[in-house]
Amino acid sequence: MKELLVISGKGGTGKTVVTGAFASLAENTVIVDCDVDAADLHLLLSPTVKEAHLFKSGLQPVIDEERCTRCGTCRTVCRFDAVTPKLSISHIDCEGCGFCANACPEQAIEMIENVSGEWYISETRYGPFVHAKLGIAEENSGKLVTLVKQQARSVAEESGSDLILIDGSPGIGCPVIASLAGVDCAVVVTEPTISGLHDAGRVIEVAKHFDVPVKVVVNKFDLNEEMTQKTEEYCRNNGIAVLGKIPFCESVVRATVEGKTVVEYDHGEAKPAIVKIWKTLEEELGV
Repeated sequence: MKELLVISGKGGTGKTVVTGAFASLAENTVIVDCDVDAADLHLLLSPTVKEAHLFKSGLQPVIDEERCTRCGTCRTVCRFDAVTPKLSISHIDCEGCGFCANACPEQAIEMIENVSGEWYISETRYGPFVHAKLGIAEENSGKLVTLVKQQARSVAEESGSDLILIDGSPGIGCPVIASLAGVDCAVVVTEPTISGLHDAGRVIEVAKHFDVPVKVVVNKFDLNEEMTQKTEEYCRNNGIAVLGKIPFCESVVRATVEGKTVVEYDHGEAKPAIVKIWKTLEEELGV
C-alpha cells in the first residue's frame, strides 16, 4: 500500500482540484482530506457520512460558580488575560495551561477536555473518504491530521486498498508536517507566479528535510510562461522531476461549480494533462 500526498506552498494553486481529479482516476483507493483547517475536498466528492466522531484536544478551565468566592486569584495569576473582570473564562484567550486551577484557593476551577472538532469516515463514488473539521479558533491541527491519517490507514488495511490519496494543507506549518509523515511521495502543485515559486521552494525543502520524495506539477502554466520556465529551471537545478503542466481552462471553474472533478466534467484542455500526469504517477508508484 502506497501513500501519495498532494500539497502546495501556498493557497489557491489548484491543489484540491488536482487531488479530486486524481481521486476520480485512481482505483482501490482511500481518499483523505488533511486540510483540516479549511477542508473543501468534500465539495467535489459529495460524501455520505458513515461515522462521525468528536476530536478532543487540550484542556479548558470551567469555574464552579457555587464554590467560587469571587476572590479574583485566577484573574491575578493568568498571564494571558483570559479571565474577564466578571471572573468568567474567555476560551479564545485561554491557553489551557491550568495555572488558574492550581492557584484557586477554593478548588473551584476544573480543567476539562476540550472538544476541538470532528472527524468522519464517509463513502464517495470513488471509495472510502476520511476527513475532518477543526473548530473555529481551535488548535492542534497537526494532531488532528495525524488522527485522520491513522484512521485512513486502518480503513485501507480493512478494505485491502492499494493507495491512500491525501489532500494536504497549503503552507509549511504543523498540518503539512503531519501530512508528510510516512508518505511515499509528495506532489507539489504550484502556479507560475513569483509567490508560487517561492512558496513551492519552501515546502519542497520541508519535504526534503523529512526525506520524502518530491515531484512538481505546474498548474495554469500558460498564464505566465516565463515564470513556468523559471519553475522548471529551479526543479532541474534541485533534481526535482516536473510531472507535467496543466493549462488554464475555464472548464475547471465550471466543473467545480457543478461539484464535479475535472475528469468527470470532460471538457477543455486540463483533463488530458491531468490524466497524463496521473498515468506517470501510477507507473512510478506501482499502483
